[in-house]
Amino acid sequence: MKLSPLQIARYQYQPKLPGMLRNGIAEISVRTGEKTASVADQQKIAALFPNTYGKEEITFEKGANTSPARKHKVGVILSGGQAPGGHNVVCGLYDALKATDGDNVLYGFKNGPIGILKDDYVIFDDELIDQYRNTGGFDIIGSGRTKLETEDQFEVAAEVCRSHGITAIVIIGGDDSNTNAAVLAEYFAAHDTGVQVIGCPKTIDGDLKNEDIECSFGFDTATKTYSELIGNIERDANSAKKYWHFIKVMGRSASHVALECALKTQPNICLIGEEVAARKMSLSQIADYIADSVCARAERGMNFGVAIIPEGIVEFVPEFSVLIAEINEMLAGQKADAFNALASWEEKYAFIEKGLTAESMKVFAILPQGIQQQLFLERDPHGNVQVSLIESEKLFSALVKDKLAQRKQAGTYNGKFSPLHHFFGYEGRCAFPSNFDADYCYSLGYNAFMLIQYGYTGYLSKVSNLAKPAEQWVAGGMPITKMMNIERRNGEDKPVIRKALVELDGNPFKYFAAHRQQWAVETAFTYPGAIQYYGPSEVCDITTETLALEKA
Repeated sequence: MKLSPLQIARYQYQPKLPGMLRNGIAEISVRTGEKTASVADQQKIAALFPNTYGKEEITFEKGANTSPARKHKVGVILSGGQAPGGHNVVCGLYDALKATDGDNVLYGFKNGPIGILKDDYVIFDDELIDQYRNTGGFDIIGSGRTKLETEDQFEVAAEVCRSHGITAIVIIGGDDSNTNAAVLAEYFAAHDTGVQVIGCPKTIDGDLKNEDIECSFGFDTATKTYSELIGNIERDANSAKKYWHFIKVMGRSASHVALECALKTQPNICLIGEEVAARKMSLSQIADYIADSVCARAERGMNFGVAIIPEGIVEFVPEFSVLIAEINEMLAGQKADAFNALASWEEKYAFIEKGLTAESMKVFAILPQGIQQQLFLERDPHGNVQVSLIESEKLFSALVKDKLAQRKQAGTYNGKFSPLHHFFGYEGRCAFPSNFDADYCYSLGYNAFMLIQYGYTGYLSKVSNLAKPAEQWVAGGMPITKMMNIERRNGEDKPVIRKALVELDGNPFKYFAAHRQQWAVETAFTYPGAIQYYGPSEVCDITTETLALEKA
């Protein structure tokens, strides 16, 4: 396999650890903090997790290691969508494991949680690990989205662990994956299997965070990657001066990615789903908001611009959410077969008219036909509309085009509007991790082993004080149940980790809101450029604008 010069150089990069983890395994002690409670529904969560609920937060510090000496066989699972830095979590875990005892073993279960159910694994050694240090992707063992949530699955996982003598499992994933980790930890504890479970916070969407977890890994690299591309497009737009670029970025349940990219690049428009929901904005109001910017810039002779659209924006629009719910109900059960049997779109449209309320039909009617048809494409496993498949960047550019046509007819607009469309998603999920993510992820993995060594289970590996240099980072752990609440899922009440949405009273959004009116009219674009790996620390080790503003 031919290696690029950057890949060769990155293999040699030594990630920075928090100060208290640099002392050597023998000089890391643990300080116990306060007992914890879940963010909501405390009685219900406590009843569901009697063996792992209410445990203390812990912090590692310099001091004598008092953990019992024993051999460790640990399994690691990469779960869910990829995020830059995942390889370094595995590398940090491996290095800590081997630094403690060269006979310790790390099993990598292949292709996500399905690997432990099928007993499909690889045993890591130096040669394998060294091929993946500081590189992007999850290809070291692959990932998957199988959920560990049934007793039958837990029994299989326990038997696989018994057969290999595995004493701990580390699950690297997002909110759903770490919810599964908490449930698995509870099962293992209740059945006295002797197997610990530790989670690591991953997602480029940035919605796995709270007062303890300041940032999920991968968010830094992904947003820097997207921002470089957006900055390039802004420069092109300012050069050609004839296109409006509508750019959709990942983030179905929260708009953290869109907000961070806006803070980095200062586009003319950035929609924030949480604000749309709070203000109960309609599709028409959003289209008018964007059209106002187009018109204001056209009056200055600037028939170009950039708009950032979060992937899940339509789910935040109240009237659209009602429409989706009605469509799901309209096509429930055998009704979907009757709809799909209709030969033409005209027949299907008539079927839709009969099935929707008058209010939802008004919303449906203003959608471009292509978007209308997307709402009736392949359903998810639960029979619901796959909202993430909707090309919202094309939806809003079409709605804006209609608004501008109305304004032109009324004599209030005389510019030119030529939209182009982009979707940045997969481009950022497996990028070479930034120095921040390389350091952070390695620390999370190293720290995960310290939690294992000290006997903790149902904990999330936690590294905080991230706005400071790595030397000042603080390592420790928090019970996963602290992040949980009860939510309705597929008709049942389920314990899940609460997603963190953009806080409209938080510093990042406030800064954005204070400047967006200027950005909407002026060409205030900024060009972040590519991720820098070598050079001054103030260039190479910078974190996100979001984290900097939150910790300001």
